Amino acid sequence: MQMEAPPVRRAIVLAAGLGQRMRPITDTLPKPLVAIGGKTMLDHALDRLAEAGVEQAVVNVHHLPERIESHLAARLQPGIAISDERGLLLETGGGAKKALPLLGQEPFFSVNADSLWSENGVSNLAAMAAAWDPARMDLLLLLAEREGSVGFDGAGDFFRDGQGRLARRGAAANAPFVYAGVAILKPELFADTPEGSFSLNLLFDRAIAAGRLFGHELDGRWLHVGTPEAIPLAEAAYAAHQG
Repeated sequence: MQMEAPPVRRAIVLAAGLGQRMRPITDTLPKPLVAIGGKTMLDHALDRLAEAGVEQAVVNVHHLPERIESHLAARLQPGIAISDERGLLLETGGGAKKALPLLGQEPFFSVNADSLWSENGVSNLAAMAAAWDPARMDLLLLLAEREGSVGFDGAGDFFRDGQGRLARRGAAANAPFVYAGVAILKPELFADTPEGSFSLNLLFDRAIAAGRLFGHELDGRWLHVGTPEAIPLAEAAYAAHQG
């Protein structure tokens, strides 16, 4: 009988990026503080985590860090800890590795601060946590359908088999699923990783090779906000699919 996985109570929100594709907005405002539907993207992410039962969130900072720290100062749920990357931008993997002392020994969420989606009355993050099976999985990614996503015109990232295991798009012209910027992962995956800057894609590829990268499909609509031009598209989609 499968033992129930413990709840996922901690998270890192990756908010340190430069947001170069969002310039000139990000010359003076960190991308996570861009507002969609009257709420910053960072607060959208933190509210989703709180709804899913996450008690403590680490937010990493590098670009215009004082703006983010000031914005978060009054936040109570989830509790906030800052991982300071002022000296060196560490990318997604290096940023999560630096924050491990704040994240503890249990699996945790990693959430891109600009990950934004609508929901159909259920918490996607709570559903991810319920689907998490550490005996089979090293990583569980939140996936969005490429064709139904707003503001995304890429070729897609992953194929998923009948068991939920993922494979890269590789040489295929396109793939049906896009990584929606949310993962559950194990701290021990960082044991044999580079010092300094590296991408979480390194861990994704290792998990694929071991047959232990899985995907959970988003119940809702993913809103990709990569450029200034995508903001009004996301605003309209959020208003139409608020959840």
